[in-house]
Amino acid sequence: MDIQLGDISHTIQLAIAPVFLLTGVGTKLGVLTSRLARIIDRTRVLEDRIKATPQGSHEDAWEEIDTLYRRAHLINRAITLSTCCGLFVCVMIAALFLGDSLRLSLAQFIALLFVLAMFSLIGSFVFLLREIFVATGSMSMRHMLMLRGDR
Repeated sequence: MDIQLGDISHTIQLAIAPVFLLTGVGTKLGVLTSRLARIIDRTRVLEDRIKATPQGSHEDAWEEIDTLYRRAHLINRAITLSTCCGLFVCVMIAALFLGDSLRLSLAQFIALLFVLAMFSLIGSFVFLLREIFVATGSMSMRHMLMLRGDR
């Protein structure tokens, strides 16, 4: 098995586009984990506030915690799908390299991995968008209630 330098450079050229996709997925994972951390921090603040005043009415805090829980659940799904996308892309890069280097016919497998990666990425964006809608919807409702003087 004699691999020439030209073959290796061609293989690396094939893998460059998926590497850029992997970079984007990594950046997106950073954004998602940051959003999740903020949700967790806000939940802890509300829980501490509830514990500090056990005799008070905490209906608004519990409602916000419920909304934060829904948001965290959506972000977790987005993180899971983004991670799956990254894994599919990594396997795709490895398959590109092995298929080209060993002269294996992996075109259908590589195409399947790419489609799975795209569906995972699309799903992740859908869950991120849903989380954003929940966050802005609860923010708008809270703002309207404060303006009315209910809270």
